[in-house]
Amino acid sequence: MADLKERLLPPKPASALNVREVANRPSASGRQAFQGVDVLGLKKRGQGLRSWIRVDTSGNSQAIEVDKFTMMRRCDLPARDLRLLDPLFVYPSTILGREKAIVVNLEQIRCIITADEVLLLNSLDSYVLHYVMELQRRLTTTGVGEVWQSDSSDMNRRRGSRNFENVFSNSSPDYLPFEFRALEVALEAACTFLDSQAAELEIEAYPLLDELTSKISTLNLERVRRLKSRLVALTRRVQKVRDEIEQLMDDDGDMAEMYLTEKKRRMELSFYGDQSMVGYKSVDGASISAPVSPVSSPLDSRKLEKCFSIARSRHESMRSSESTTESIEELEMLLEAYFVVIDSTLNKLTSLKEYIDDTEDFINIQLDNVRNQLIQFELLLTTATFVVAIFGVVAGIFGMNFEIELFDVPSAFQWVLIITGVCGVFIFSAFVWFFKYRRLMPL
Repeated sequence: MADLKERLLPPKPASALNVREVANRPSASGRQAFQGVDVLGLKKRGQGLRSWIRVDTSGNSQAIEVDKFTMMRRCDLPARDLRLLDPLFVYPSTILGREKAIVVNLEQIRCIITADEVLLLNSLDSYVLHYVMELQRRLTTTGVGEVWQSDSSDMNRRRGSRNFENVFSNSSPDYLPFEFRALEVALEAACTFLDSQAAELEIEAYPLLDELTSKISTLNLERVRRLKSRLVALTRRVQKVRDEIEQLMDDDGDMAEMYLTEKKRRMELSFYGDQSMVGYKSVDGASISAPVSPVSSPLDSRKLEKCFSIARSRHESMRSSESTTESIEELEMLLEAYFVVIDSTLNKLTSLKEYIDDTEDFINIQLDNVRNQLIQFELLLTTATFVVAIFGVVAGIFGMNFEIELFDVPSAFQWVLIITGVCGVFIFSAFVWFFKYRRLMPL
């Protein structure tokens, strides 16, 4: 990992010093040559070079510096697709199939996949370096790049399409093109990253929710609120990746568009087919100069050429339809495998969200129960206050300025207290019975 990081990410590129010297050097008119260079020697966004990690079909990686317009011409991509890879912007996960490239934006993995190479933005992120190492490991172990290079060199030497065609027609069912292998590593990295995030969230969430059910406090409620916010954000990211894979699986045209190796093979076959047809025309022209009937030879040659062209077009259309169907099946199986993985991650997050909702319902029930108990206690307290107020009424009556014979009886005060207390207890018991009768209090 350290060797790869040192090789791909040099601490200070030499071009930065040259750019800085040229930028600070005044021109003949007294002005600087150009401005807009920051301290690190990189130009402003949209004007300067960017460092990319290039991985070819053989698994070799190198750091290159390419500007935006060169990258657009190299991969035949519009500017809006390169904007998806800009780390300064935050875009949802996207997989786009273009004419000559596949634009992948899956979490930390932002790359351009072509039939011959993978281009990633050079970054210190460990996930990018792990992606490069895993892709190199798979390419070197399977030898896909060697097969491609050997076939291409053999084709260039013989100048014919027969050997190149036989290699792809006799390939094993387990064979995947280079772009599908690169896409598989990107999908695996994204799904693994999201699944690890979901696992960490589960490890943190369940003990916290159990603690909240046992002790409801402001601190625990705040921690659960933050946890739920993280859960919602992670669920959206996982849902976006799942929807993107499902959208690709539902559209056969998009999946066929992503078969870049097949497109390149068709272009090369058509190119060498045209060359062979040109050679056939030259041979046929030589035969025309031979002593043959001057009327029948051109007509026969045109008919023969027309028959060859019709047969070749039919053969190419049949082969292209069959290869397209096979490529769709291969890519569909690949996407379906990772769709199951990302759907499992989404189910984990959904289960966690349901557990949080159940915990919230349980807490609300507990709070409602406590609130009901407080209301019942307040009701009893109000009733007791009403009963005690009866003693105040009796005391107020006897405290008035009038004389009665009851004041002369020595035991009258005791009898007043006893009678008032009995009446208060009777009134309190009547209220309690009424509350239980109306089910305002538990029996």
